[in-house]
Amino acid sequence: MSEIDDLINMIDGKMNDGVSRLKVGFSEDLKEGQKKEAYHHGRCDVGSPWATGTVGNCDAIDVDDE
Repeated sequence: MSEIDDLINMIDGKMNDGVSRLKVGFSEDLKEGQKKEAYHHGRCDVGSPWATGTVGNCDAIDVDDE
């Protein structure tokens, strides 16, 4: 149960610090007890094609001609 309690405490701590959105995942690539955090300035998800600049259909550009 302590691992679950540790996770809940981590989430509560982030929320108390003003973090409004979290994406929590688990990976077998990290060593036990190791964590990795990523922060993104913007509205798109961390690691998404929009956030990484790898969107496949970005040839449609909206330009305002005045």
